[in-house]
Amino acid sequence: MVKLNKIYTRTGDDGTTGLGSGERRLKSDLRVEAYGAVDEANACIGLARVHTASEHPDIDAMLYRIQNDMFDLGADLSTPDTGKDLGYEPLRIIASQTARIEADIDRLNAGLEPLRSFVLNGGSPAAAALHLARTVARRAERVMVALAQDANEHVNREGIRYINRVSDLLFVAARVVNDNGKADVLWVPGKNR
Repeated sequence: MVKLNKIYTRTGDDGTTGLGSGERRLKSDLRVEAYGAVDEANACIGLARVHTASEHPDIDAMLYRIQNDMFDLGADLSTPDTGKDLGYEPLRIIASQTARIEADIDRLNAGLEPLRSFVLNGGSPAAAALHLARTVARRAERVMVALAQDANEHVNREGIRYINRVSDLLFVAARVVNDNGKADVLWVPGKNR
């Protein structure tokens, strides 16, 4: 269990941070970038929830679950699988977490008309916030994929699938809060030439 009774420790003043395994890494390390981007996406989801809490309680409940899972994903990324016994079972994203998001996406998407064009980020304040969260989640995914390309690093493949589904859900949720897609602002190629 986490216990935070002192917020500053000064241990990071040298530009390093501790992983869940106890190993120290530079704060610019790609693994730290990965779980930092997940944290940023989670903060953006929190901002979106300010807009969904009262008018879209079903979506807000989904986002709440995702926020908790995003901490699981951060814990997963911050504790690399080195094959060594850590004395405890590290938290990992599992397939059922991804499957739950897929079921949520399918339920939300069922009431939407198919798109005729790409959607511009915006519409309602809730949709704009969800699109911002989506783009940050996509960045987190890109950093995780880059980290997974390093032969010396291990990234849970289910974690990559999970963050990919998160961004998909955020896109569909943005359409739902935009009056089930009726208030979506569509891209018109070459409109301003």
